[in-house]
Amino acid sequence: MKVRILDGETRLINLRTRMPFKYGIATMTDVPYAFLKLTVEIDGSRCEGYAADNLPPKWFTKIPEAPLGAEMTEMLRVIEHARETAIGMEADSPFDLWLDLYEAQAQWGESENFAPLLSGFGTSMVERALIEATCRALGKPFATAVTNNDLGLSMDAIQVQMGATKPHEWLPAQPLGAIIARHTVGLADPLSPADIPDDERVSDTLPQALTDCITTYGLRHFKIKVNGQPDTDLERLKILAEIITNHAPSDFAFTLDGNEQFKSITDFQSFWHRIQGTDKLRNFFGRLLFIEQPLHRDIALDESLYEQFQQWPDRPPVIIDESDATLESLNTALRLGYAGTSHKNCKGIFKGITNRCLIEKRAREGAAVLMSGEDLCNIGPVALLQDLAVCAALGIESVERNGHHYHPGLSQLPQSMQDATLQHHLGLYHAASDGWPTLNINDGRIPMGTINSSPFGTGFAVDTSDLTPAVDWEPPIRP
Repeated sequence: MKVRILDGETRLINLRTRMPFKYGIATMTDVPYAFLKLTVEIDGSRCEGYAADNLPPKWFTKIPEAPLGAEMTEMLRVIEHARETAIGMEADSPFDLWLDLYEAQAQWGESENFAPLLSGFGTSMVERALIEATCRALGKPFATAVTNNDLGLSMDAIQVQMGATKPHEWLPAQPLGAIIARHTVGLADPLSPADIPDDERVSDTLPQALTDCITTYGLRHFKIKVNGQPDTDLERLKILAEIITNHAPSDFAFTLDGNEQFKSITDFQSFWHRIQGTDKLRNFFGRLLFIEQPLHRDIALDESLYEQFQQWPDRPPVIIDESDATLESLNTALRLGYAGTSHKNCKGIFKGITNRCLIEKRAREGAAVLMSGEDLCNIGPVALLQDLAVCAALGIESVERNGHHYHPGLSQLPQSMQDATLQHHLGLYHAASDGWPTLNINDGRIPMGTINSSPFGTGFAVDTSDLTPAVDWEPPIRP
């Protein structure tokens, strides 16, 4: 296969959330949504591919004093550099092209003093659009292209211990037909209707309070965020334990997101012991699946963690998320004593596939390891659907989903996108009372039929002509 990137453009639209999303040190109310379109030549035939993502402040970098608008502008800059670098690149497979781009972008990011997680975000946007164009050209869904290795993935180029093995040796033969939507409980989310002040009530027909979300969507899996203030966190956890136990199905489960809020493993261990010593939480935490990124990324992969984890043999499963910034991060984490990592498309698809295969290899060897799916508050018709397509192909059953909760469906996108989404993904989406598409979650699950049968999630040419070209865009929050 001969692959060459001919052209590309980035366009954006500024979105406003239907309610504040407080995660860690940030509260999202305004966020840009970027679309990348690539024109790719594959074995002499031209094909277009798309990628999209939010530009969320305080995730790719977590610097409290950095202005939000400046961070948004910085995220667009890394996308644009990757796009410009990719134009004219050619290789013998999509993977080979991605690897060349990854290395070039990483070198540039280092020269600009960008964190690897941030500079890699730009690479992932090009990677996603390239993969979609390839799947379109081949006429194959993403999962098929992965298991057949049509994308040319050489896993040992990322994880040498995987040797010459191929993805199909480690991944499910078929993608998942449904995914459990693990509902995010943000730090500012109302837990019951009584918690909502009259001037903060949302009137878009979607549920707002946690109790109403559970009833409307049949939620069974939850992601609970904590802020690193033990007394406050424990009181909120007690309330959540009662609500979820009384309202969710009897087979509910949950994860805990530390949001990098703990300064040391000792601080986090102390918090965990307080949880275990609290009568109202002990049984509830028997449903815990794992704990995500309790430590700040600056210390989360420090070599001292090995000894500290060894001295805590009965610790709960702890995974990395924001610390999964390079191709080597998962190996480092597993060696130190973490249970695994998360997948997000913004961290890279080829890396995510290889990481999932490594996790499966370790599991077959008897290790207690796992890989989760987490969210970046994404919506359709591109970002969310591509992320779900990857998770289904990797066999990740429980995936954090929150874009449908914090955004009013696809109501802020151009009408052409809304209409095309309902036409191609009816069942995955349904029309709200005002006609705009909103995600269809029943019994806590998202149906994957139309996603799995599309080239890479979306399945139609996305009309971005009504969006703002990158050169003319201004952030919703001034730098």
